[in-house]
Amino acid sequence: MTEFVIIMLVKMFVIFGAVMLTMTYITLAERKILGYMQIRPGPNRVGPWGLLQPIADGIKLFLKEDIIPDNASKVVFVIAPAMALIPAVMTIAVVPFGPAVTIFGRSVDIYMADINIGILYIFAVSSIGVYGIVLAGWSSESKYSLLGGLRSSAQMISYELSMGFAIVGVIMMSQSLSMVKIIEAQKGVWFIIPQFIGFAIYITAAIAELNRTPFDLPEGESELVSGYFTEYSSMKYAMFMLAEYINIITVSGIVTTLYLGGWHGPIMPPFIWFMVKLFAVVFFMIWVRATFPRFRYDQLMTFGWKVLLPASIVNILLTAVFMTVFG
Repeated sequence: MTEFVIIMLVKMFVIFGAVMLTMTYITLAERKILGYMQIRPGPNRVGPWGLLQPIADGIKLFLKEDIIPDNASKVVFVIAPAMALIPAVMTIAVVPFGPAVTIFGRSVDIYMADINIGILYIFAVSSIGVYGIVLAGWSSESKYSLLGGLRSSAQMISYELSMGFAIVGVIMMSQSLSMVKIIEAQKGVWFIIPQFIGFAIYITAAIAELNRTPFDLPEGESELVSGYFTEYSSMKYAMFMLAEYINIITVSGIVTTLYLGGWHGPIMPPFIWFMVKLFAVVFFMIWVRATFPRFRYDQLMTFGWKVLLPASIVNILLTAVFMTVFG
């Protein structure tokens, strides 16, 4: 029992540390890639090629004054960033980064846990994050922040339905809710081929859930200053940024697991394959941000309810017909 606890604690610290380090440099990669796509250099002053920029940003945010508005609901105002960050970290627990490896003669899984309802766990935990955003907007006692929080809740309700229905096709084909078993079911064919419609719906809805361009209405600076975290500063502001970028890693890992065959691939080690696919999904999200303009709010809601949701239902029906005929 003691050995099991030690192994779990070591895995927890290693995975969490790796995710935090990766998240830190994804912010730099995004700024560099956006700069390249927009014909500008991006960060290049702090350290060689700007490699120390994320560290400088972290130090700056840590040392900035922490301001709490006089009229804010102070307890909720302080708790809200943690409510956004903690679910993002918890979701990573069931993302399998690779098969078991042998370390000092013992087989160790490269993930925290493989539970038989892994997908349900992801939806249950990730949906809590919106409470942090809504409460941040409400507790700030700012009309702009409140509108950003309300937008986020409406957007999440609209797009989470499509996300859930998009995954149903994968569940039907793998006959499991376990993330590991879904990867094992893709030894022959990755699910992106028979489930391409579901893949397109899921990644679109996921970008909307992350509040990223072109779905970044909750923090639309043109009309809401900075949206739900307008009144935040210092490390509380940083916690919202941490939550967003950790969620990017988590969503990319889920897409890799559900549709891109997980760690399956030739020649390279399984863990390397998983990370290559994960970073390819991250790059795609950055590419989308550099390419598409922001939706109007009516376009956002119309696209969610009248396009993605019907398409996800059609995908379920097509999967059922396919499995009945060929299964």
